[in-house]
Amino acid sequence: MPGSLFRRDRITDDRVDPAREPILNIPLVVVVLVAVLGLVHGLLTLVLSPQGATNFLLLFSFIPARYDASLLPGGALPGGIWAEIWTFVTYALIHADLNHLFFNCVWLLAFGTAVARRFGAVRFIAFFALTSAAGAAAHLATHGGDFLPVVGASAGISGAMAAATRFVFAVGGPLGLLRSGDDEAYRLPAAPLRENLRDPRVLAFLGAWFGMNLLVGVAGVGAFEQSVAWQAHIGGFLAGLIVFPLFDPVAAMQQSPPDASI
Repeated sequence: MPGSLFRRDRITDDRVDPAREPILNIPLVVVVLVAVLGLVHGLLTLVLSPQGATNFLLLFSFIPARYDASLLPGGALPGGIWAEIWTFVTYALIHADLNHLFFNCVWLLAFGTAVARRFGAVRFIAFFALTSAAGAAAHLATHGGDFLPVVGASAGISGAMAAATRFVFAVGGPLGLLRSGDDEAYRLPAAPLRENLRDPRVLAFLGAWFGMNLLVGVAGVGAFEQSVAWQAHIGGFLAGLIVFPLFDPVAAMQQSPPDASI
């Protein structure tokens, strides 16, 4: 967007112990992730000098031009080959301004809570990292050679939104009919994706989500100053929708052989 150096992409295997969850039923891993996002933003805006902040962005934001040496006549960007790997994830910890940080944290609390309660801490962090990387890859595929840094947790949050649609509308689930006890609602088996995509509520959510991203990204509708990396949102969302079964502990338990002990 005009006036900004950033493209903004918004938006454990151990089961969460309900007795250890903080107030409002927000899993500790989500609280810690929100705190990390806030600390990184504080470091950029309150601690580092302008030059230090620039160096930090060059080292940890996702910059498509990093992957085309012909575009860097002055030499490679800081970090070398390792930065080419870690920036697929570290960009998600950086935000352009307080508005960007605030809205991403709101969505992370809303959708990350549901997914973290089902996945547990380790699986949730791995899932967030993978969907963030998928968002960066989608942006790279559509913006090869771009020098504008991509920052923001939106791709990972979009992945969490997609994962949530796989189970929250199930009968007895958190948003489903005949919902069971609060904790049990997050442990019900998820329907196969093909069946999930026949649910009118899921289709309505998908339509609204993709429509909003197309309006913001293509038509430029929105109240924010930075450009929105909507392709990264879509990459993270599609990854979350597809890889959900690989991270779902409920699905893993269903596939485990029965205990043969007596």
